Amino acid sequence: MNARADQKDGTVHRVPVLVVGGSLVGLSTSVFLGRLGVPHTLLERHSGTSRHPRGRGNNVRTMELYRVAGVEPGIRQAAATLAGNHGILQTPTLVGDAGEWLFREIDPGGGLARFSPASWCLCSQNDLEPVLLDHAVQLGGDLRFSTELMSFETDTGGVTAIAKSRETGEHTTIRADYLVAADGPRSPVREQLGIGQSGPGELFSNISVTFRSRGLAGVVGERRFIVCYLTSPGADGALLPVDNREQWVFHAPWHPERGETLEEFTDERCVDHIRRAVGVPDLDVEITGRAPWHAAQRVARQYRAGRVFLAGDSAHEMSPTGAFGSNTGIQDAHNLAWKLAAVLGGWAGDELLDTYDAERRPVAEATSARAAARSVEHSHPGFAPPPGMGGGPRSGILNVALGYRYPQGAVLGADPATPVVPDTLTLTGEPGSRAPHLWVRRAGDRVSTLDLYERTPVLLSDADGDATWHEAATRLTEQLSVPLTSYRVGTSPGADLVCEGDTNWAARHGTPPGGAVLVRPDGFVAWRATEPVPPEETEATLRHVLTTVLSLH
Repeated sequence: MNARADQKDGTVHRVPVLVVGGSLVGLSTSVFLGRLGVPHTLLERHSGTSRHPRGRGNNVRTMELYRVAGVEPGIRQAAATLAGNHGILQTPTLVGDAGEWLFREIDPGGGLARFSPASWCLCSQNDLEPVLLDHAVQLGGDLRFSTELMSFETDTGGVTAIAKSRETGEHTTIRADYLVAADGPRSPVREQLGIGQSGPGELFSNISVTFRSRGLAGVVGERRFIVCYLTSPGADGALLPVDNREQWVFHAPWHPERGETLEEFTDERCVDHIRRAVGVPDLDVEITGRAPWHAAQRVARQYRAGRVFLAGDSAHEMSPTGAFGSNTGIQDAHNLAWKLAAVLGGWAGDELLDTYDAERRPVAEATSARAAARSVEHSHPGFAPPPGMGGGPRSGILNVALGYRYPQGAVLGADPATPVVPDTLTLTGEPGSRAPHLWVRRAGDRVSTLDLYERTPVLLSDADGDATWHEAATRLTEQLSVPLTSYRVGTSPGADLVCEGDTNWAARHGTPPGGAVLVRPDGFVAWRATEPVPPEETEATLRHVLTTVLSLH
């Protein structure tokens, strides 16, 4: 790691990575960097984590990342109240049995277990962020709340930033090798860099109203939904449970383009709107808060500018339907964290960091389009889609959440013509796709193969053949100073990993018997041998793969 980390030189604080923004993406960046041993400082202008129950849907890929990072148990505990809520309901009102379920179960029949050791989790941002904060601090992160980035300058060697404490007014100069901007949709960092955005722009606006109602639980009954779209003309909105008892959130349409102001959303108006939407004129409603938000579809035209990277909402905005935005941002952070760790650790070249843009920006473009289409499908309150924006399903949600891939980037052998979001979910070891999930035994413990991918590249090779690949990996680890972990998979006494049942690991990864697969620290396949490689050529082949994928020259 960079030798300047955590040293003081006069009034200059020196650190390898400076993270600007301490919401979901910034805190996730801190956790992922901390897990990889990368010293970093995080600045957040607010005094603490979010207090508003929003951004609740954490998809299966995000939960895989949190599982490997050791955060999943804490998140599941924080999410226990809504663990039994599933599905999306669309109905004129909640009175009677009218309406339809857009879907009843997130994972009907439990089929997701074939693809992942994790599952979706409904955990609101105000419950999730404290869990991330606790882990980030435990991992040694230097997290500074009530601290604002005032300015920054970049040069070929790093970033010099000025931070101000909003409590004391004290200014601190921070010198970092890299800066990660997770500072939201109006990102001052992106603005200073002059990075433009593409996409349709503003889609619609809502007012998120938090309220207390003891009587609403009786109206809802046993319908344990994630969200309910209420569609009565003039009283439409989206209802979300917070505790299924008396705490709720209601998203009401807001039309600033028509001159409608925030001040018009008085308590009286909100109460009346909620009562008409629910269908109970005398429903007890106590307004406890309100927060405006804008849904937009924009993607930054570049994710890297020298030593500065954009992540989360600073890099992309998308419709909230499906919770794609927050999940895409968290996955941005994970993709970037291992690459920063590799470059700072000296086992990858700087060009590896260019692949962050090449991989993540196309994912955001494809995902944001899908999010907008899903808002049409669900008739999201306040959204009047422009002509030509269809609402028919373009691909299954699991394809978007788990099946996305990197046709270009830090991969070798990927088909550049492959769509970023495929029509069908096929996790069969193609380079650029998330590696297959298999249950294996390692030293007697049952683990998923996905649990093996975090800190280093991993080479999987056949334990039932010769040890050529494993021996080559051992030699190259020393020669290239790359922390490559090698596992031999099979049923022989020398196997490091033993698959459960009669699973053929090589076939599941698309490599022949005696073949090998290289998996990146983020769990994506970097390369696989699709044809048998002569023993005398394995070391040269693996050397070429590692130097190419890691930009070593």
